[in-house]
Amino acid sequence: MRALRSMMPALGLLFLFSCAANAQSDYPNRPVKWLVGYPAGGSTDILARIFAQRLSDRLGQQFIVENRPGAGNNIATEAVAHAPPDGYTLLLVNPANAINATLYQNLKFNFLHDIASVAGFIRVPNVMEVNPSVPVKTVSEFVKYATSNPGKVNMASSGNGTSIHLSGELFMLMTGVKLVHVPYRGSAPALTDLLGGQTHVMFDNMPSSIEHIRAGKLRPLAVTTARRSEALPDVPTVAESVPGYEASAWFGLGVPSGTPRAIVDKLNKEVNLAMADPKIQAKMAELGGMPIVGSPEDFAKINADETEKWAKVVKASGARVN
Repeated sequence: MRALRSMMPALGLLFLFSCAANAQSDYPNRPVKWLVGYPAGGSTDILARIFAQRLSDRLGQQFIVENRPGAGNNIATEAVAHAPPDGYTLLLVNPANAINATLYQNLKFNFLHDIASVAGFIRVPNVMEVNPSVPVKTVSEFVKYATSNPGKVNMASSGNGTSIHLSGELFMLMTGVKLVHVPYRGSAPALTDLLGGQTHVMFDNMPSSIEHIRAGKLRPLAVTTARRSEALPDVPTVAESVPGYEASAWFGLGVPSGTPRAIVDKLNKEVNLAMADPKIQAKMAELGGMPIVGSPEDFAKINADETEKWAKVVKASGARVN
């Protein structure tokens, strides 16, 4: 009996480890919540829904997209950072996560520390686009127009500190033009006003704008990546008129730090399999994105590198959000 009693703690730990292993091996065994920090209809929401449907079909449980906009994506990120690390709360990682690390002074989480990288989806250019009523067709013409109309050209964005906003800030820094920044709570409402002519220019993520461009409802002036996009091959880069300009957006999947590696690996494998599916590839091409395929460590490096890059832009522009 004494020997049995001495073995009880070890048996208890063995039981707990066995339960944990079983919970991970049959993951997911209930619906999974996927938080998106912007309203429905924008780039992050579009991508989350594409991959949520794929994961639901593959893993036999619903992956439910929950839009939780506000505070430049921080509300959703904070909720995931503080969620149980069990794989049942996911985050759509996007450029705001890297930007906000410097932009905001009093965050209640540390993106690189509190969110574990799982897998990347795509990297896309932003598109410098104008309402067709704006009498310009090139970046150079826009610079001249904005310079001759100070305080009258409104730049829409999906919110303070987003990649859409800071792409515009970088443009202003490098050209000297002064645009009136008009932040919205997401790309979708910003696009609505741009389409309606209430604003004049936007540096939008390509996925949410490309169909409006193809339909002729918006006029693209340039893409923000160093090279032209295959999705809009006739549209020049900003750098062709403003040497050295470069910006891009990237999207992927994150979970709370401490999530079991087995779950992280399972999700990573499914995302990479999805990116190899011709149907998913076609959807990504339609959105103008280049696939990001790799390990959790590969995606973690992207997040770290982009956080460092955008910190420099935030500091140089003087952008701040309390």
